[in-house]
Amino acid sequence: MTAAPAPVREPVRDPAHGEPLTSVLVRLKLSLLRNGLRRSGGRRAAWIASVVFTALFAALQLLGLVLLRGNAYADTVTVLLTAVLALGWAVMPLFFASGDETLDPTRLAMLPLRPAPLVRGLLVASLVGIGPVFTLCLVVGSVVALARGAVGWLFAALALPLTVVVCVALARAVATANTRLLTSRKGRDLAVLSGLLIAVGAQVVNFGAQRLGQAGGLDALGPALAVLRWVPPASAISAVDLASQGHFAVAVAQLLLAALALAGLLLWWRTTLTTLMTAPDASTLAAAEPAAKAREGGASRLRGLLPQGRTGATMERTLRYVRRDPKTKAAWVTSLVIGLIVPLFNAWQGTGSVYFACFAAGMLGVQMYNQFGQDTSAFWMVLQTISTRADAYAELRARALALLLVAVPYTVLVTVATAAVLGDWDMLPEAVGLGIALVGAMVATGAWASARFPYSIPQEGNKNVAPGQVGLAWMSILGGVLVGALLCLPVLGLSVWLHVAGLNAWLWVLLPAGALYGALLVRAGLAVAAPTTVARLPEILAAVSKG
Repeated sequence: MTAAPAPVREPVRDPAHGEPLTSVLVRLKLSLLRNGLRRSGGRRAAWIASVVFTALFAALQLLGLVLLRGNAYADTVTVLLTAVLALGWAVMPLFFASGDETLDPTRLAMLPLRPAPLVRGLLVASLVGIGPVFTLCLVVGSVVALARGAVGWLFAALALPLTVVVCVALARAVATANTRLLTSRKGRDLAVLSGLLIAVGAQVVNFGAQRLGQAGGLDALGPALAVLRWVPPASAISAVDLASQGHFAVAVAQLLLAALALAGLLLWWRTTLTTLMTAPDASTLAAAEPAAKAREGGASRLRGLLPQGRTGATMERTLRYVRRDPKTKAAWVTSLVIGLIVPLFNAWQGTGSVYFACFAAGMLGVQMYNQFGQDTSAFWMVLQTISTRADAYAELRARALALLLVAVPYTVLVTVATAAVLGDWDMLPEAVGLGIALVGAMVATGAWASARFPYSIPQEGNKNVAPGQVGLAWMSILGGVLVGALLCLPVLGLSVWLHVAGLNAWLWVLLPAGALYGALLVRAGLAVAAPTTVARLPEILAAVSKG
């Protein structure tokens, strides 16, 4: 009796068209891209511009890496570049998930799809896009720079696809594991704060590059290179270099390490995908009640520290915007972090001055501009409480006090930290006085600009100004900053006069003088802005409700 033939495993197919699932998902990716570009001419132009820029940048990077062939530092550059590239693939989905609809696998939860074919299809579909092509160019340049001999090119042929697939699988696994975070309000906070990551990263890279130059060049990266050679997918690139040098056993171990990392990522991806598509969301009412009670307890403690009446209520509302509204939170956090790192990094590099701390005061003072824009269409509720100049003055004063509650201590803190790094304590009172005066000037001009040049802040997407209101935003902020700087000239002039006259012993006077002058500017600015606010209430409501 003959045994029955083993069943032939058919590829998973789309029930409607009989197509393999992988090809269906690739067509879905292309359809999403095509339909997204059809939505607006601006999106098409932005996509074409990004493709052109990425292609040019990738071509230059590829050429530069090829020219490194035979250079003593080729292995250092290529291995570190691959490690940084993998890090970018790991963190970018957390900040730009909204740019690719296919990053949310819960859209496929109702379809009868098994995890293994779904992971395979999504992985292939993920290779379609600008990012994978850019990564491919960098990896091609890296292996060309390192491969020598037949064995070296053999390892290069294996390391090239392995590195690209590891990067893409890493991004997919991270995105799937954090899908519910990315689709929540906290996830939108992360997306809005991506600009902060880029700005801080630029400062860190600049600081690191300068330190690297002072430490003797790429030789200082030897310890980091020794570690990253064993971190996938950089280990695959290192295997090409070691195989070309004849270290075959170590090269095989590094290549196998990258392959094991890929297998681990695919297993993690499959596990999290199965959990995501079968387990219920934990954000139920029962789970939300403790968080709601905790928020209420925090709000009660804050309310106890604020004045009673309208002033305290408005201050609490303003501070709650900072804590809970993604756009307002992003603006505040960006100002706080950039205002801190710019003076401190310059001080650490030996090129700064205590006066650089005024940059922190200016960054936070800008938050006074467009006060009503953060209310959006809900400003009509505020409008119901404003009928006289006194009402408008009370509203603007409370918002200014909420800002000053953070801005004044922050300015003092940054100035003290900068003086500590520089060891220039003699200039501390003068710098603090100038900083507080600048904060007062920014609050004064920001109150008037909020009434005269209001604009809407879109709640969705990464835009901070509604279409058609960019000119208003520029006039509000740029004009206000220039006027605020001019208003600080009396304090600055007093500082210059004391220095020129040799009265350094009296420089401490600038601290109380700057604080008093800043307070007078705030009072005068609010008094000027109040009647403007009352007279323009309908225009303000229309402007902040747009978009």
